[in-house]
Amino acid sequence: MKYVLFITYYFPPAGGPGVQRVTKFIKYLKDFGWTPIVLAPDNPEYQARDESLAKELPPDLIVHRSHIFEPYDLYRKFTGTKEGLSLDINVFQEGNKLSLKQRIANFIRATFFIPDARIGWYRSAVKEAMKIVKEYPISMIYSSSPPYTVSVIARKVSKKTGIPFVAGFRDPWSGFEVSAPKRWFLPRMIDRNLEKSVFHDAKKIDVAWKGIALDAIEKYPDLPSDKFIHIPNGFDSADYPEHDIHKRAERKRGEKFIITYSGSLYGPRNPKNFFKAIELLLERNEIDPSKILLRFVGRTGADLHDMFEAPKIKPLVERLDYVPHSQAVELISKSDALLLIVDDIPSVEHIVPGKVYEYLGAMRPILAIAEPQGAIGELLKETRGGEAVAQKDIEGQARVIRGFYETWLRGESPASRMDATAISNYERREATRKLGEVFDNILR
Repeated sequence: MKYVLFITYYFPPAGGPGVQRVTKFIKYLKDFGWTPIVLAPDNPEYQARDESLAKELPPDLIVHRSHIFEPYDLYRKFTGTKEGLSLDINVFQEGNKLSLKQRIANFIRATFFIPDARIGWYRSAVKEAMKIVKEYPISMIYSSSPPYTVSVIARKVSKKTGIPFVAGFRDPWSGFEVSAPKRWFLPRMIDRNLEKSVFHDAKKIDVAWKGIALDAIEKYPDLPSDKFIHIPNGFDSADYPEHDIHKRAERKRGEKFIITYSGSLYGPRNPKNFFKAIELLLERNEIDPSKILLRFVGRTGADLHDMFEAPKIKPLVERLDYVPHSQAVELISKSDALLLIVDDIPSVEHIVPGKVYEYLGAMRPILAIAEPQGAIGELLKETRGGEAVAQKDIEGQARVIRGFYETWLRGESPASRMDATAISNYERREATRKLGEVFDNILR
């Protein structure tokens, strides 16, 4: 049995999508000859918490923690932001109207917190990692980003010890439109140098979607393409109330046709045009408002609240705040169709949120408001899991919704057209097997 040091910021009891990938890797790695040891922060500020995820971890897992300086309390005090307000979806979004204090704070963030606001973990994490390396026979280091500070920590420990490291990325690094702050030239240059050094020194770079590799190679053309390994996100059948994927496809018709969205909504990721498509169907009498429920599960930016208050939409909507992962999976499993909304930004065609795989695993048809010819569209064609429709194509969204609704009216299985065999290829255990093979090949 070989040992791998996992360096990660998002780790149980963190909630949200960022923690799922690393948790599932750790859950299954021993099956493929690798024992994980985890280094995580001991006092992080998670925007969402899910205590139930600790049950996913091996009972004998060794976890080390070290102190992190989180700047968000200072940010709140300086800007007067309410305690408990989710800064990631309410403040740091392009286009939000910011006060003078918020603009100053964001300038400080973009100038001094490089590569991100978790740089306050760097020193203590490196120090703790060196203790771990002395105590255990570590053969590999794996970092899970974002935050990108984690990759910088892994690179430093690798340099000091000679242990190879694999840099894992769930999103691109510098300039990523969804999350990157707008930096002026000097901090931007420092950030790019950190990024390039991680890409250069990592033995392999694990990417959750292919667009991450395309983005890196476009920025740094000297990087060999075979350095990047695409290990897509997935789903874990053990998470669903029914573990057999074929039985999950069975659903008796309920009193209402339920469309569920699970996840955060903010700024460029919003249901405005989806609601317009619903209103269009109502005006044409193509759906019965007494027979439809639009369920939204997760955090919502304050700037979107008015969308849910529209007179024709409000009676149809059920809103739930962030719920534990197990409950979210149960809710999507009790739905007739699922809604996926991708950020309305120029590079949207490459983005593949991890949530789409969990939707597929639930065996419920998906309306993805995303580029039809992009990565999500291709995935849905491959699995026959639903359809991707452009953000501006309201008529197209209405057509897909009406098709799902009519299937429900006829009492047919919502998953009747989905390819369970193709979907099964995206089990989390299979993704972990691929990661274990990456580690093995580096040591050969």
